[in-house]
Amino acid sequence: MMGHFKIEKYTTSHSNIWNDFVNQNQHTTFLFHRNFMEYHSDRFHDFSFLIFHDDKLVGICPANVLDSAVYSHQGLTYGGLLFSSDWDNSNNEEIFQLVVEFLKDQNIQNFNIKGLPTFYGEASSKISKAFSQNYDGKIYRTDKVLAIDYTVPFTIHKTKLKHYRRNHGKGFIIEETEDFSSFWDEVLVPRLKQKHNVQPVHSLDEITLLKSRFPANIKQFNILLDDEILAGITIFEKGNVVKSQYGATTERGEKERALEYLFLHLIHHYKDVGKQFFSMGTVTDNNELGYNK
Repeated sequence: MMGHFKIEKYTTSHSNIWNDFVNQNQHTTFLFHRNFMEYHSDRFHDFSFLIFHDDKLVGICPANVLDSAVYSHQGLTYGGLLFSSDWDNSNNEEIFQLVVEFLKDQNIQNFNIKGLPTFYGEASSKISKAFSQNYDGKIYRTDKVLAIDYTVPFTIHKTKLKHYRRNHGKGFIIEETEDFSSFWDEVLVPRLKQKHNVQPVHSLDEITLLKSRFPANIKQFNILLDDEILAGITIFEKGNVVKSQYGATTERGEKERALEYLFLHLIHHYKDVGKQFFSMGTVTDNNELGYNK
């Protein structure tokens, strides 16, 4: 690819070209759209940058800066160097050197990359890994992700299937709703407080705002019995990947196996609509297995 590469630090004047790149690129998701990234802009000092070949945008890096280190991105689950779908890997070395020079010019001492799980974008995942390896990078953390690949046979434990079939006649009602308040206020927030003494990453106001900005990507499913909410799952849809961003149940819902029923319902549903992966997020734990069994 002949021509001139350059890097520009993101400013609001780049928002349209950045968002167009995200919308048109199969290796990116709505998490990298500026309308998603900037809902928590008060918490992070943005240090995103864009990579141009002549006047064409060919790559982006969603990032923030803290002290003398750049992160890609502390407010997002993953990120890294993200290139266009037709990116020619023979240009990687030139780009890597350009990124290093750009960061040095900005007095950055460290560049911390949270790469994508391969099923979100194998090409981008490999590029971030290659960049790290070329410049003596060190892996500071690896998370295991639990996901179902619908393109290969999978089985659900027979005990779970037995309870699922038995509970068909219980009277569960599953609803998709635009209103997150009952799940947040009656299930998610009190259960996270009770079990882990933490708050959800997104407040009710934040998830409601994000839903208004990305109505096709963020969905809320609740399961009720006798008009009482027992559990809920918040879904983030990202192309061929569906992720359960939040899942929680009340004490009664636990006894009724409501969350398990809802998960199995959604696993079957998203297989039927043609998704490729159903991700339940990271399951990394500090026990001897390395994951939460």
